[in-house]
Amino acid sequence: MNNLLLTNSLTRKKEIFKPINPKKISLYACGPTVYDSPHVGNARSLVVFDVLYRILKTLYGSNVTYVRNITDVDDKIIEASHKNKMSIEEITNKVTNVFHENCKSLNCLEPSIEPKATEHIKGMIEMTTSLISKGFAYENQGHVYFSVNSFKDYGKLSNKNLDELKAGTRIEISGLKKNPFDFVLWKPSKNEDPGWVSPWGRGRPGWHLECSVMSEKYLGKNFDIHGGGLDLIFPHHENEIAQSCSNNNTKNFANYWVHNGFVTINKEKMSKSLGNVITISDAVDKYSGQVVRLALLSAHYSQPLDWNDKLLNSQENTLDKWYNIYSEKEENISEVDEVLLDDINTPGYIAKLHDLYNAASKGDDEKKSKFNKACKLIGLFDLSKEEWENVKKDKISVPESYIKIKIEQRIKAKNNGDFALADKIREELSSKGIIIEDQKDKTIWKVK
Repeated sequence: MNNLLLTNSLTRKKEIFKPINPKKISLYACGPTVYDSPHVGNARSLVVFDVLYRILKTLYGSNVTYVRNITDVDDKIIEASHKNKMSIEEITNKVTNVFHENCKSLNCLEPSIEPKATEHIKGMIEMTTSLISKGFAYENQGHVYFSVNSFKDYGKLSNKNLDELKAGTRIEISGLKKNPFDFVLWKPSKNEDPGWVSPWGRGRPGWHLECSVMSEKYLGKNFDIHGGGLDLIFPHHENEIAQSCSNNNTKNFANYWVHNGFVTINKEKMSKSLGNVITISDAVDKYSGQVVRLALLSAHYSQPLDWNDKLLNSQENTLDKWYNIYSEKEENISEVDEVLLDDINTPGYIAKLHDLYNAASKGDDEKKSKFNKACKLIGLFDLSKEEWENVKKDKISVPESYIKIKIEQRIKAKNNGDFALADKIREELSSKGIIIEDQKDKTIWKVK
C-alpha cells in the first residue's frame, strides 16, 4: 500500500498518515450549524472531506468511521428563530433537510455517524462537571468557563501564544471571566430559548464543548484525523483540544488536523457576515452538482479558491467532454493514484484525468474503464449519460416544443428535397446551442 501524506496543521508539516489502529480508522469533520442554507464555502469542506473519506475507504475498506456532526443548538439558531418568527425545531429541521439535499446533489457519501448536538447534552454536562472537579473550569452566575491558563499547550494548533492571540483576535468580553480568553462551556438560557436542567441552572452548552463530546463518544479520547475549514483553527479547534486533553489527561486529541482554505468571491472570503454568499442550492441549480463538485476540487484544498462563472463554465465543458466515454458499469475501485495520496492533490489528479481521457478516447476499453474508475473515485460520474444530457437540456432557454417543431420542419424540407432549408434550420438550432443528429428512423437533439 502506498502511503497517504497529509499536511498536519498541528505540526505545519506534510506527514505520512500512520493510523492509531489500521483496523479502526477515525475521521471527524465539523458539520453545519443549521440556522441558514449552507453556501459554497461550506460545500468546499463537505467535498474535501468526502474525498478524504473515499481515499481512506479505498485504502482501509470498511474499517473507516467518519463522523460529521450537526450543530442544532447555538446562538445563531436562536437569532434566526426570532428573526424569521419560526420555532427552533422548524428552523433546524428545514436547514438540515436543505443540507442533506445539498450533500446528495454534490454526491457526498453519507458519514458513518451524523450526531446532533441536542442528542448529547447529558455527555456535555458530564464533561463540564468533570472539568470543574479537575480544576480546569469554574462557574460564575450560571456560566461555566474553561480556564485557558490551566492548559499549558493553549495556542499550539494556531501557533500563537496568548499575548499574540490577544493582539489579533476578537474575543467575547465578559466581566464574569478570570481571563478574556476563557471560553464558555455552559451558559444560562432565557425562558423562551432552548435549555436543559444542569447543576448550574437551566442552560445550554458552548459550541466548542459539543464537538469534543460527540467526537469522543464515537471515536474515542484520541483519534486519527480532525477536519474543518481554516477559520475553525482558532478558537474552535484550539478550544476543543484544550478541554478534551485537559479532561482526559491525553497528549493529543486528534493526531492529524486537516484544514481547507476559503472560497472567495473577488478575492474576499465568502461569508454570511459579508453578505457575498452563493448558496449550494443556487450553485447546483445553475450548474449541476457535478460541475460544482469538480470546481471545488480544481484547486488544492489548502489554498483559496475564487468562485466565478469562468471557473464553472470551464468545469462544465470538461465534464461534457468526459461524458463522451462515460461507462454505466459499476467500477470496482481498488487503488488510489499516488498523486491523490500526496496530500489530497486534486488539481494534480484532475490533470492526470485529462491525460487519461485523451488516451482512453482513442477507443481502448481498458483505458476507458480506468478513466471511469478514476472519475468515480473522486465522486464524479454519479449521473448517467442520459441524466447528464437532461441536466444540460434543463438549462437551455429554448423551449423543447420549439425544437421539436423545427425538427419536424427540417424533416419535411428534406423529404421535399429542400436541403438548403434543412441546413438553415440545423444552423439556426446550432446558434441556440442545440445539436441535432439524424439516426436510422428518427432525429434526436442534444445540448452543445
